[in-house]
Amino acid sequence: METNIEKAKENMGLFKDYVSQTRKPEGKLGKMMLNGMNSGHAKMADWGLAHLKTIVPEAIVDLGCGGGRNAGELLKKYPSAQGVAIDYSELSVEKASEYNKDLISSGRLEIKQGDVSALALPDNTFDLATAFETIYFWPGLEACFAEVARVLKDDGCFMIVNESDGTDAASLKFEKIIDGMKCYTAEQITDALKAAGFTKVKTDHHKSKPWITVIAKK
Repeated sequence: METNIEKAKENMGLFKDYVSQTRKPEGKLGKMMLNGMNSGHAKMADWGLAHLKTIVPEAIVDLGCGGGRNAGELLKKYPSAQGVAIDYSELSVEKASEYNKDLISSGRLEIKQGDVSALALPDNTFDLATAFETIYFWPGLEACFAEVARVLKDDGCFMIVNESDGTDAASLKFEKIIDGMKCYTAEQITDALKAAGFTKVKTDHHKSKPWITVIAKK
């Protein structure tokens, strides 16, 4: 007969396995995570998207696209734009492709599996790059940001939207649970962007939540 302590350990193990799917969704737990990702992050993502007020991009790349919702919203916001969405997880690519099947069939969106530390994309291609709830898992922030800068056109913009400002207790707790996760402050992100070659960086903090939006110009 299981003791309460054994049950608690088992439940904690299952919880850790589930939340760890945010890094690279795989298998049954990954499908569960992706099913909630689009709706669960929608308000935060829309808050971030509202910061895009002056640019009118023709080519967009969404990095770490997850369930694909944000790539679709970007192309709704910019109906004349073409898009590419990339994720490290094969399961995420599958989910994002299913979610955006109409945009894909119309030729406006391409979804690929890829690694942000070595993007299989040509230089000076995109007007806008976005990263929603994903840089926590990027392997070396400065090097990955340099890859983003490489694929952006001159004067191109890179927007990062995070649920964590790098100081909130809840996210820091998840940082200890999820292998490879690192929460960054707006200042740390800004420093890495400038070191990677971005020239102008603006940050905004949500008035009541630990959400941050960072927009950098190449």
